[in-house]
Amino acid sequence: MDTKEQNLRTKRDAKAIPHLEQYAPVWILDEKYIKDDEALQFNVVFQHPQYGWVNRRYRYDGFNDVLYHKGQLTISEEVAIAIQEKEPYITATVANIPNAYGG
Repeated sequence: MDTKEQNLRTKRDAKAIPHLEQYAPVWILDEKYIKDDEALQFNVVFQHPQYGWVNRRYRYDGFNDVLYHKGQLTISEEVAIAIQEKEPYITATVANIPNAYGG
């Protein structure tokens, strides 16, 4: 991973973590570095207060420093359990799902 890509991840985390920590714990499923656009596209999984377990896609535009929500799909409890075996992107001592604002 080059320095430019690492800097982009650091900037992405500065935008994404404050938004996503309301849903903690949150897992990153995958991410794609788009060098020509100075962007990162990534999918996260978490338990949403209204929709249950979701796989949500985001795109972080490093040039404009903007985090875009690109849609979400609900996933089954079985898929969510398998994902939880990995280390979370954002951890939580206790899930605070009822108090998440639902955005």
